[in-house]
Amino acid sequence: MQSIPFIDLASQRDRIRDKVDRRMAAVLDHGAFIMGPEIRELEAALSSFGGMAHTLSCASGTDALALPLMAWGIKPGDAVFCPSFTFAATAEVVAWLGATPYFVDVDIETFNMDLDSLKTAIAEAEAAPGLTPKAIIAVDLFGQPADYAAIRTIADAHGLKLISDAAQGYGGTIDGKKSSHWSHVVSTSFFPAKPLGCYGDGGAVQTDDEDLAAVMTSLRVHGQNLDDKYDNIRIGMNGRMDTLQAAILLEKLAIFEDEIAARGRIAARYSQKLSNIATPQKLLRDAVSTWAQYTVRLPEGADRATVQTRLREAGVPTAIYYPRPLHRQTAYEHFPVAGGELAASDALSRDVISLPMHAYLGEDTQDYIVEFLAGALAG
Repeated sequence: MQSIPFIDLASQRDRIRDKVDRRMAAVLDHGAFIMGPEIRELEAALSSFGGMAHTLSCASGTDALALPLMAWGIKPGDAVFCPSFTFAATAEVVAWLGATPYFVDVDIETFNMDLDSLKTAIAEAEAAPGLTPKAIIAVDLFGQPADYAAIRTIADAHGLKLISDAAQGYGGTIDGKKSSHWSHVVSTSFFPAKPLGCYGDGGAVQTDDEDLAAVMTSLRVHGQNLDDKYDNIRIGMNGRMDTLQAAILLEKLAIFEDEIAARGRIAARYSQKLSNIATPQKLLRDAVSTWAQYTVRLPEGADRATVQTRLREAGVPTAIYYPRPLHRQTAYEHFPVAGGELAASDALSRDVISLPMHAYLGEDTQDYIVEFLAGALAG
């Protein structure tokens, strides 16, 4: 029986170990463990890569979502629209501020924000007493960018800010452009399992808005006055990234585009081999996904738990993202949902399964995974 990693961080580590070791040694030598020179170097490199003028590294992807909402003054009575079929952080930051996460359904094929559901949610919020629509957080689920051109058109029509939650899809493109082309803000996570991940927690937030960047820079370090760090002029957070994580990310960023291309080839091969077995996530138009996860829908009637057990017995790890959409979770079930139900989010939570995916997945191993998935479904 093979022992297959779900995400192979070891092969990537071995590829860049010497460079990472030198980077980390440099940090140990200069001793600037917080906000050291590698932080500024990384932020400049990410601005160049992501196509936005201002990049702030921060302590996590959650902080990267919270900072722009805080800077915009999102507060109780404000509505922020986000998909339900995603990780909790997307809505969590809205609730932190006392605002209302308004849950939107996703498209059953692309798994990303459904435009009609978004329009319904905005209309409902505009008509609801005590609610003021303020922003949209679109998620690049499993690495595929949302339909940002269409979402930005909707946002502009209603005077809403647009955040790209690129925690899973940073570096992906739609219509040949990164989400930064349409979004007011791009937020991402460098959690180790992400396509661009560090060796701990980390994140970044990007914008072309100079004034917004200045406020977020203050908020990132306890709301301090940028000219006098002992004069805190806002209620902020401790959201700084460690210098060691920035040093690691600089070497990972150097190979990131190559890894995105490799992930694309592996995903295309998966989709071809699984075409008569399961239903892969559909790419929108000419989207380039970073394939943070390779996720398929199992056929109707398949027992997902049994499939997982059979694959595990064959040494094939799997994961379920997400077994319960946010509007079904205890902490979020009292928040509004577009149209009163989110049918696609509920359906996907019942039948999706994610297979091993990383830039170093060999064809023989991939064939083994497909073979045993087919066998597990056949009984």
